[in-house]
Amino acid sequence: MSPRDPKILACNSNRPLAEAIAAYLNLPMTKADIRRFSDMEVFVEIQENIRGEDVFVVQSTSYPANDNLMELLVTLDALRRSSARRVTAVIPYYGYARQDRKSGPRTPISAKLVANLITKAGADRVLTIDLHAGQIQGFFDIPTDNLYAAPLFTDDIKERYGDEKLMIVSPDVGGVTRARAVARRLDADLAIIDKRRERAGVSEVMNIIGDVDGRRCILVDDIVDSGGTLCNAAEALIEAGATSVDAYCTHGVLSGGAVARVTSSPLTSLVTTDSIQATAAVRVARNIRQLTVAALLGEAIRRISEERSVSSLFN
Repeated sequence: MSPRDPKILACNSNRPLAEAIAAYLNLPMTKADIRRFSDMEVFVEIQENIRGEDVFVVQSTSYPANDNLMELLVTLDALRRSSARRVTAVIPYYGYARQDRKSGPRTPISAKLVANLITKAGADRVLTIDLHAGQIQGFFDIPTDNLYAAPLFTDDIKERYGDEKLMIVSPDVGGVTRARAVARRLDADLAIIDKRRERAGVSEVMNIIGDVDGRRCILVDDIVDSGGTLCNAAEALIEAGATSVDAYCTHGVLSGGAVARVTSSPLTSLVTTDSIQATAAVRVARNIRQLTVAALLGEAIRRISEERSVSSLFN
């Protein structure tokens, strides 16, 4: 790194990822005390001098989303008041991203509200991975870098299934751009699941656009939460003649009974990144595994600190 190295500070949502990023950059973790008072108020104390420093705060706003978001906001405020030169909020998983528009009358756009909070708390820029909707970058009035997990996925797919007849599948129409990017890197065909969602967390497969008969199908999505969409899609693909179905999703939210649903589904494997720290259930699941984004985030942090291009990572 440069003579004036950046500072890496971890909140509590995903310390292993922050430590892996620091190890990639060969930097020590910045000392900070982030704890709760007895009434669960968040207290933050930066335990070393960061005046004039370039600080990167690593915190996913995953479950418990509100607690982790508040930790991030208080930490940003502490760094701003400690005279850090620049503070970058590194948010591998940006919670509230699915509330990016008014879904009905008298409903909020919470993704915009959270963007306002992060900016007002003291962030000078944001670094994240695979936003649920690209337009969320425009919700911030500060520079925002949205990284992509597609290169990680394509490398893993090539290593494991390179010689097989692959079909990349988008589990819904909204994810076609994401799936197409993976298909293009693999020079593979693309299929689309046409589904109807009756209410949040419940989906019904309606039709498969594309011929998947005799293919190893690979579903590509950004978030797996309840797992219903992927499991329904996997069943439909098998019924349509697919030889096997795997899934690659950037953010493994896996709430409620999602892990049990995935392990009992036709999915051969579900691959997520460590943007969200794996629970005990995820770690022991027979068909769920994680790829690390530490090197991806670490390289982006290096380039931001050295004022170099981040987008060239994906050329």
